[in-house]
Amino acid sequence: IWGELLSTAARNAGCVGAIVDGSVRDIAKMRTMGFPVYARGPNPYDSRDRQRVIDYDVRIELDGIPILPGDLIAADEDGIVIVPQQVECEVVTAAWKKAHAENEVRDSIKAGMSATTAFQTYGVL
Repeated sequence: IWGELLSTAARNAGCVGAIVDGSVRDIAKMRTMGFPVYARGPNPYDSRDRQRVIDYDVRIELDGIPILPGDLIAADEDGIVIVPQQVECEVVTAAWKKAHAENEVRDSIKAGMSATTAFQTYGVL
């Protein structure tokens, strides 16, 4: 069970966020401290006798997805994406191109273009 204290310790160790394959508590406090945590759900229990560190900086698996040290992780309220290190450059380049195209579509729609025409023009929607 992850909470404010573990978030504080993780931040002090250089982490910028956490993905928890379990429950979290102290959600409002973590939000206030600006430390993003993604988990399966909330739980009011404390962590006493409910967790232990087994290892770190090793391969793990979440929902059948392998995650290795050095993999790129992007997470927000829409979900979590794991990008293997060996394809990171290609994926980041493709993501920037997609974001640029979406910006063009957004600008065109704001300027009065229909969504249908925008999709036909840019191939992105």
